[in-house]
Amino acid sequence: MNVVFLDSESLPLNIPAPAWVTDWQDRPHTPADQVVDVSRHAHVLITNKVRIGRVELEQLPNLRFICVAATGYDCIDLAACRDFGVTVSNVPAYSAQSVAESVIASIFALRRQLLAYQRAARQDWPDSRHFCVHRAPIQDVQGSVLGIFGKGAIGLATARLASSLGMRLLFAEHRGVTSVRQGYQSFETVLAQSDVISLHCPLTERTRHLIGAAECAQMKPGALLINTARGPLVDESAVLVALERGRLGGAALDVLCQEPPPADHPLLNSPHPNLIVTPHVAWASQSSLQRLADGILGNLQGYHSGSLINVVS
Repeated sequence: MNVVFLDSESLPLNIPAPAWVTDWQDRPHTPADQVVDVSRHAHVLITNKVRIGRVELEQLPNLRFICVAATGYDCIDLAACRDFGVTVSNVPAYSAQSVAESVIASIFALRRQLLAYQRAARQDWPDSRHFCVHRAPIQDVQGSVLGIFGKGAIGLATARLASSLGMRLLFAEHRGVTSVRQGYQSFETVLAQSDVISLHCPLTERTRHLIGAAECAQMKPGALLINTARGPLVDESAVLVALERGRLGGAALDVLCQEPPPADHPLLNSPHPNLIVTPHVAWASQSSLQRLADGILGNLQGYHSGSLINVVS
C-alpha cells in the first residue's frame, strides 16, 4: 500500500510507517502544483494543510483514503471526495486543552496589558520618580464576561477553564437565526455583553467574516477579540480599524487569512500596544502533538483493518 504524507514538516513529529505500508513517502512540503505528481500512485494521503480538491482527485484514480492530520478539514473538498469514493478522516479534539490554555493565557495578557507594561519596564521605569509606572488600565479577569462562538470540544474546554477563574460565560447562537437554543444567547446579545470574545467555529461560507466591521461596532467598547480557530472567521481589515480607533481594546490572533502571511501584513506590523499575533501554534503543546501522532496512526490502522474511525466524509 502506498502512503504519502504531503506536509510532514508542518508537524514536529516522528510518525513511523506502519508495518503493513509497503511504500511510505514522507514529504516535508508539497507545493500545490506538485500534489498530483507525487500522489499519482498513492492509496492514502496524509495532509495537514495541503489542499486536495476536485482537480487533484480527478487525476488520482488510486486514492481511497485521506487522513487529515488536524481537526479542521477545510483544506479538503468533501463533496468531491464523495463523488470519487474517497473516505476522509480527521483527528478530533486532540488539541482542545492546548488551545483552551492558549485562549486563557491571551485573556490574561490582554486584560492585564502585559505587552504594554513590558515596554514600559524597558522604556519608562528606569526614569520613573516612583517605584511603579502606570500606563494602560489593568482589568481583572475574574468577573468579566467571556463570549464563546462555537460549542465544540475546544469551546467547551475553554469554558471550563474560564469558569474556574470566575468568568461569566455566554455561548453565541448562530448569526441570523430566528430562534435561540437553550444554553445559548443571541449572536447580537453575546457581541454586546462580552468583555472577551473567543472564536471556536469551523470555517464555512456561513462563518466566513463572522466578525467584521458591523460586528465590531456592536461589541462592548474596549472588548477583546481572540481567534484561535481559522483566520477568515474575521475581516482582518475591519479588526485592525477597530483596534486603531479604540473600539476594540485588544486582540490575540493565532490564525490569519493567509498562512504564512506576507512580511508586510498590516497586523504583523501594527504598533498597537495590545495586539498579539502568533504563528498558528495554539494547538501545538507537546501532549497535543503526541495525541495527534496517535490519532493519525489510529486512523491509518482503522482504514487498513476496514474499521474506519473519525470519518468526516
